[in-house]
Amino acid sequence: MRQRWRMLSDKWVLAALFGTLVKWLVLGGGVGILAGTASAFFLKALDAVTDLRMEHTWLLFFLPLGGALVSFMYMKYGQNSAKGNNLILEQIHDGKETIPLRMAPLVLFGTIITHLFGGSAGREGTAVQMGGSLAEWLGKLLKVNPIDRKILLICGISSGFGSIFGTPLAGTIFGLEVLAIGLISHEALIPAFIASFVGHVVTSSVWGVSHIHYSMGEVPAISAMVLFKVVAASIVFGLVSILFSELTHALKKIYSRLFNNPMIKSAVGGFIIIGLVYLLGTRDYLGLGIPLIQDSFAGEVTPFAFLGKLVFTALTLGAGYQGGEVTPLFAIGATLGHSLAGILQLYAPFLAGLGFIAVFCGATNTPIACFLMGIELFGADAAIYLFIACIVSYLFSGHTGIYTSQLIGVSKSQRLTIPEGSTLASAKEWRKQRRKAGKAKEQA
Repeated sequence: MRQRWRMLSDKWVLAALFGTLVKWLVLGGGVGILAGTASAFFLKALDAVTDLRMEHTWLLFFLPLGGALVSFMYMKYGQNSAKGNNLILEQIHDGKETIPLRMAPLVLFGTIITHLFGGSAGREGTAVQMGGSLAEWLGKLLKVNPIDRKILLICGISSGFGSIFGTPLAGTIFGLEVLAIGLISHEALIPAFIASFVGHVVTSSVWGVSHIHYSMGEVPAISAMVLFKVVAASIVFGLVSILFSELTHALKKIYSRLFNNPMIKSAVGGFIIIGLVYLLGTRDYLGLGIPLIQDSFAGEVTPFAFLGKLVFTALTLGAGYQGGEVTPLFAIGATLGHSLAGILQLYAPFLAGLGFIAVFCGATNTPIACFLMGIELFGADAAIYLFIACIVSYLFSGHTGIYTSQLIGVSKSQRLTIPEGSTLASAKEWRKQRRKAGKAKEQA
């Protein structure tokens, strides 16, 4: 009797597990189809408007008007959509708000306008927000429970990321890892993979959208000197990621303090970008920065190209233009790696590849996802170096990042005390208060 009961119990367990797999094949696959289709349309539209801007250089003069229009749309119809990626993270962390379906068309329209007129921005933010809002819509349609809703939102992040860059493995882990520094929940591992993989297949195979890949070329043999140089470069990558994150956040505050009206804020930001283009005499820092990345791997870039792209992107996003940070971070990292190669006497495409993923890693605090992205984009020959670059940049970026609602699950150092449940934003404020208290104590 006992043996029969055990057999029935085992069958029930297997049935439950199989049922879970089938459920997430349907739900995760559904999110992947929606996000993959949205990403395909977005990528094709992005290519079209980029070609248009390159052909008609006078479109740059409409950047202030385009920024004002997008800000008006968000003021009039956006509701809480202006929070962007942070809104999705907050809802996964027990947030009580709703992610509106209108977020998808708004961020799509805003990003297309930004790139049409020459703003320096990326595409990951758009893909993640479209994936998150479509996942929320699907969850409402199917009336999923609160736990499944959170997993669906993670699927939205993973499918958006995996489909926009053609990296389904990195997309899977990014959706899990970006939630909290130092913590990964495996509860959503299978759903996130299904969504990311399906999204990638739909974008690339069903809709025929191709992704750009780069070659690191010859990978140096492992030696103490090469390892030392890679670690040194990775520390710089981490520090530059701090500069990007902090400058972007600071400019958002400065713009908002100076201009209460978001439309005026974006218009002024557009005029600043135009002024810088003519002051520097180059348009290299507009748009995604793909030519800068390509030159880093197969050509030459100016020594401070990374700084130019960093400043242009921070000014653009700080003024409220839509897009993302990741592709500009790729450009910043690749050009920085290329510039450091001459100083460190390393092969330029090799160090450009490490910078490509390491600066992005430092800004997002997602070392495992970035390592997998390196493998998917560059192959496994440089796996050791890719891993070192990610973990060192992750460490030296500290508790900063582009996503202010990212939780700090585990401090990066036992010497750095962070209040439990802190986000990057609240931890920064806590550190400010501590410094003020310390100064007041010294003066007393």
